[in-house]
Amino acid sequence: MTKRNAIILAAGKGTRMKSEKNKVMHDLIDRPILAYPLGALKKAGAERIVIVAGYQAQSLMDAFPEEEFALQKEQLGTGHAVMQVSALKDEDGYTLVMNGDVPCLQPETLEMLYDQAQGKAIVLLSAILEEGGNYGRVVRDETGAVKEIVEARDCTPEQKEIREINAGVYCFNNRDLFDALSELTTDNAQNEYYLTDLVRILNEKGKHVDAIAASDPDEMAGINTVSELYDVYRWMKDRINRRHMLAGVQIVDPQRTVIGQDVKIGHDTVIYPDTEILGKTALGNYVEIFPQTWIKDSVIGDGVRLQMCKVQNEMISNALDEEPAGNEEGTGTQAC
Repeated sequence: MTKRNAIILAAGKGTRMKSEKNKVMHDLIDRPILAYPLGALKKAGAERIVIVAGYQAQSLMDAFPEEEFALQKEQLGTGHAVMQVSALKDEDGYTLVMNGDVPCLQPETLEMLYDQAQGKAIVLLSAILEEGGNYGRVVRDETGAVKEIVEARDCTPEQKEIREINAGVYCFNNRDLFDALSELTTDNAQNEYYLTDLVRILNEKGKHVDAIAASDPDEMAGINTVSELYDVYRWMKDRINRRHMLAGVQIVDPQRTVIGQDVKIGHDTVIYPDTEILGKTALGNYVEIFPQTWIKDSVIGDGVRLQMCKVQNEMISNALDEEPAGNEEGTGTQAC
């Protein structure tokens, strides 16, 4: 298989969050925002991932000590951020570039981009929206071929009417990416090096450029404000809960139940409202989790019943294991 590289852009402060913390270090359910794109890329087969850090870079390095970083000392745009990843300059294969504040993107979507990029200079992910808002527009020619991406601030009135927007996720032939970076300029409204200008530059070189509309635009939701963080939290929580319910887990009130994406739950398990189950927790079969219970990174054995507990890094088994799991006469409820 062709080598898969990735670059995550995470250098900005995120001023609209109204926080001193780097935007991608805000918690989303049970981990920093940055952990989600990082995990999705690994599941999609990325062999080498470089995170571009800038504002409070050390906090990112401390949180993810096993990852590879590049430093962007000045915030001069997305193209400039990629220029800092000189460690990948001579790599073969394909390099997926994405922002660190897009936690909903699924591994299957990223893997699709790697696959679709074969034999092309760049494939970018787009979305069809009712209103383009502040997103860059995907401009196509009369044949439907992708011509360029125009940032919202640089759009003409006609271009602002385009409904296909740039989702900010790109898969490049790595050699084409680094060959074209040197041709970026700051001739735009922001006076920055736009990564999106590579679409036009590669087109002018006669390279194959393509855009694929995402099947679920909600995956592209970025986080720029605390309100948007809540919107993504709600989307992700509902998606996780629905996945477990489709597998047969009885979640009595999904709106009042929070489950982390790595949690594993056995069959015939019931989870009552006002509970949080986080981290790498595993619940066995016939488990009952009653209200006011918080569990993280723990193993809860078959038939255990917990109420009003705070459990972390623990292994709890059925105290009356001489009775079969699921038999209420043989299971006591543990209150912490």
